[in-house]
Amino acid sequence: MPSTSTASVEGFGDHCFKGAVAKKYLSKYGETDKLLTDVSWPSQPGKADIVAKAVLDWAVDNGASVYCHWFQPMASSGVRHGLSAQVHQTMFEFDKDGKPFFKFTGEALLQGETDGSSYPNGGMRATHRAGGYLSIDPLSPIFLREDTVFIPAAFVSYNGDALDEKTPLHRAVEAMSKEGTRLLKLLGYEVDGLINNIGLEQEIFLVPRHAFYRRPDLQFTGRTIMGKASARGQEMSDHYMAPISRATTAFDCMRQIQMECFKVGIPLKTRHREVAPNQYEFAPLFGNVINQTDQNLMVMQIIEEVASENGLAALLQEKPFAGINGSGKHNNWSIGTTDGVNLLNPKQINAASKNAEIFPIIMAAIVSAIDKHGDLMRLAIASPGNDFRLGAMEAPPAVISTYLGDDMTNYLMAFMDSGNVEAYVPSKKKLAFGANSISEIEVPAEDRNRTSPFPYGGARFEFRAAGSSQNVSLINTVLNTITAEAFAIVADRIEAGETPTAVAQDLLKAHSKVIFNGNGYDPEWPDTAVEKGIWRIDSGVEAIKKFTDSKNTELFEKMGVFTPRECEARRAILLDHYIGTVEMEALTMVDMINQHVIPSCKKAELGFVKKLEDAVKTLTKAVDEMHAAADEAEAASLARVLRLDTMIKIREVCDEAEGLCPPSLWTLASYSELLFLDTYPEGDLLL
Repeated sequence: MPSTSTASVEGFGDHCFKGAVAKKYLSKYGETDKLLTDVSWPSQPGKADIVAKAVLDWAVDNGASVYCHWFQPMASSGVRHGLSAQVHQTMFEFDKDGKPFFKFTGEALLQGETDGSSYPNGGMRATHRAGGYLSIDPLSPIFLREDTVFIPAAFVSYNGDALDEKTPLHRAVEAMSKEGTRLLKLLGYEVDGLINNIGLEQEIFLVPRHAFYRRPDLQFTGRTIMGKASARGQEMSDHYMAPISRATTAFDCMRQIQMECFKVGIPLKTRHREVAPNQYEFAPLFGNVINQTDQNLMVMQIIEEVASENGLAALLQEKPFAGINGSGKHNNWSIGTTDGVNLLNPKQINAASKNAEIFPIIMAAIVSAIDKHGDLMRLAIASPGNDFRLGAMEAPPAVISTYLGDDMTNYLMAFMDSGNVEAYVPSKKKLAFGANSISEIEVPAEDRNRTSPFPYGGARFEFRAAGSSQNVSLINTVLNTITAEAFAIVADRIEAGETPTAVAQDLLKAHSKVIFNGNGYDPEWPDTAVEKGIWRIDSGVEAIKKFTDSKNTELFEKMGVFTPRECEARRAILLDHYIGTVEMEALTMVDMINQHVIPSCKKAELGFVKKLEDAVKTLTKAVDEMHAAADEAEAASLARVLRLDTMIKIREVCDEAEGLCPPSLWTLASYSELLFLDTYPEGDLLL
């Protein structure tokens, strides 16, 4: 990466069609960038043609002559590069003499068409009824990379069934806004609408690419399905927040990732090393959930691409290595009015509404939603990689509770008992360092709770259980849907004649059991939670099956987010995604044993060959049994046993063999080679 003598913020968002960038080109056609802030512009006569002309001019000036509608097929986490889909089209046509000329129309900008049956669709599409249709998403700005203009879009079938992750998220945000606006009006606070803001912390691993090429499991599945632990791991936490050393290419890689994101308007504000060796994290600023989700997908793609240019491989899988921390993607979630008031910030909402009753009512509604629909929250983070991560002393357990802290909890319990409404003011405390030369600072009275899946703090909730490879659309679709229902329930009861305070008190009495401020890693907590009636679903497969429970299909249909048909399809798709992931892992293990482990053991004259040959037969039989299962639910259950029991036992044999085999005879890259950029010779790392 070239260095400059003077830092600059010039160039931010130059490749993102919004603000000053868009204004320059729209003004040529009599418009300003304000046109794009009105989400109805695609349906306004003539406006799409103006935007298309301006986008074409901007594209040509920046060396782009191709466009695509950029969308989010279902169940792509951990498999599809970038998690997105796109069909590239050139922005030129030919005149009668065969000479090309640039052309891009409003019609081409607004919508597209592709094959809807080849993407995961859960039976909503058939090959002979294959149409899939794309429509521009005006909430997410157009951007360009290299020679291509990316147009964020939603994707549905010919019948209007959502074939993507984005369409349901839009529906859920609108439901939350509708019901929340109605509730606030009943509480004397009129707003134009509500939005959901999120901030995503993206954790990744960076490993030497030459070692990555010697690991078929990393190449095909994103995680190591075998591998003896190295003599050094994360025992000393020496990697955590350590200097990002120039001694390796990791620093240049991270700076280049930030630079490329900077150009397309993605402000990656934070970068640092994480706990596990070779683990890193990026975090952007907060923003609208639609835009932030899109940006995160592009961040993931940029990370993978830039890593390869720096002699590295980026691993986005939740648990690429056994025995050390995996990666999450903390989903920081809040609700705000369209004019910028955060409903989860008591100071802001109290000042804006002049009604101290609103904040505890909002909190009571959210607490009730968590308690009622913890199964859906668990379902939303049931990615295959999270099987190895949840509850493993690095991520919250598979028990869905919320941490509010003693300060907030005591306030809500007092409100529940007495009904007296006082403005909640988060308490602060002075923190001294014990040295006169270092000033005291002021900090929140509440400490962090890293063991809770959904803690409150800093005027937002943090869904800590999200997986690093996930598209967070489903997570936020669920959070907004259950919140919409909670707001609707409170509003309905107020309209029926109950007082707002009485409704909130009743909700807290019924649902405050889901508040848990203790240690989520306490071995007794999961069983205690079940005794209290709190949702605990250890198996991701069993969580996915909850999608079609009548409670959940009725909720989604009532809120206008999913039809029962769409729920059925998503259940099938998520189960198939799990099955496919495990099948790839099992078949990769077969190949690695046959092509690497057995030959190495024979050369080293180790006595593992018979065990390994039997293991191959066991794996092959288990895959055949999955194929013969009656349906995807049975197949997924078999796959889970294969992955979390059978393959782990077989791995133990492989890892024991690796520990006894001379390194010169072991053909797979070891954990030592993969995990220590700072200390292991990089050799041909630099390309």
